[in-house]
Amino acid sequence: MPTTTEPAYEQLMASRDLSFAPSDPSQAQTLSPAQVEQYNRDGYLMPFSIYNELEAQANRAYFDYLLAAMRVHNDGRDTYAINGYHTRCEGIYDMATHPAILDIVQDLIGPNIVAWGTHFFCKVPHDPKAVPWHQDASYWPFEKSRTVTVWLAIDDADEENAAMKVIPRTHTLGKLEWQDTAGPAVLNQEIQDIEQYGDPVSINLKAGQIELHADMIAHGSTPNPSARRRCGLTIRYCAPDTFNFHPTWRDNAILCRGEDTTGVGQWNYQPRPAGNDLSIANKPKAIGDN
Repeated sequence: MPTTTEPAYEQLMASRDLSFAPSDPSQAQTLSPAQVEQYNRDGYLMPFSIYNELEAQANRAYFDYLLAAMRVHNDGRDTYAINGYHTRCEGIYDMATHPAILDIVQDLIGPNIVAWGTHFFCKVPHDPKAVPWHQDASYWPFEKSRTVTVWLAIDDADEENAAMKVIPRTHTLGKLEWQDTAGPAVLNQEIQDIEQYGDPVSINLKAGQIELHADMIAHGSTPNPSARRRCGLTIRYCAPDTFNFHPTWRDNAILCRGEDTTGVGQWNYQPRPAGNDLSIANKPKAIGDN
């Protein structure tokens, strides 16, 4: 979360529109109208197979390479630290701009698509850290809640190795009350009394599959008690007219599809990077967590 304390910034954060805006089923081209209606109703949609088995193995090998390359710097970054590197690492850029992913996202947010954030969530075997129950948009400096997150499975994910869970329909409830997280955790916010909002659904995916969810749905994951790793890449998409009011976030945007017709120039779109730069000196500035 940005650290600015300027009163104007705090006022903007307080005035955000965190309501859910339904997608139009009649505009669906890749999804069926029924799938769009399901997304509107439940706040998530799954599974979709994007990569075949060999491609999923290549994605896993690529993440292993990135993790090893980061550890060479020996600067204390952990397995959750590859956050926002889609404009620094060519392979992450390619995942974020995969046409099959964009086809699905387009049916939810329209033909003009910006990717503004990515984050590998890698739970190693016996990882004690939880991702507490939270709503993504409560962290983010956007004027309105309009981001769709894609969760791409790098490893198989299921209940045994702490797959992400969502609570359907919580995306329509507005901002839920939260408290500071207790215990080992990846994030510092935790929704209070989560049990009152319904039963969670486990997002079980095979490597190479994706799930999509609205930015106000309550979700999280437990520590990983198993001997199996559970890694996924989150990719954040919105339309160009989803204005953010934190200037350092504007430099990490990719115009994945379509055009920016706002005429404002608030996003500083970046080209595909050459190579993979994981140096701490080139670390992306404030990027949203999940």
